Amino acid sequence: MKPYARAERVGGLIQSAISDILHKSIKDPRLEGVSFTGVKMTPDLKQARVYFVTPGDRKEAFAAFKKAQGFIKRTLAQEVELRYMPELQFFYDESIEYGMHIDKVIKQLKNEDGTDPHSTEEE
Repeated sequence: MKPYARAERVGGLIQSAISDILHKSIKDPRLEGVSFTGVKMTPDLKQARVYFVTPGDRKEAFAAFKKAQGFIKRTLAQEVELRYMPELQFFYDESIEYGMHIDKVIKQLKNEDGTDPHSTEEE
């Protein structure tokens, strides 16, 4: 059995529920286009680290999440039945930006190598 399997299941439930709450109940324009990429729970299920990406300004998104945090937690408590509702902490997920940076570096290396990344083998 994997350690913390319950924490992973609860994290998935919380991610889905928060996404629904954001899209159905919160009308803050600073959170428009926000997507949740994951939720990491502590083993005791008392804290949830919610990771998100946004096409807009991440500082504005943090401010909007701070303002809506109480509402999100109360609504989440109604949708997800847990003995204790975890404290929610919001974090910007930089892994997508990092992946795009790595892709750009690889393309630059291919260009420096003299190979055309847009050509095909058959030409």
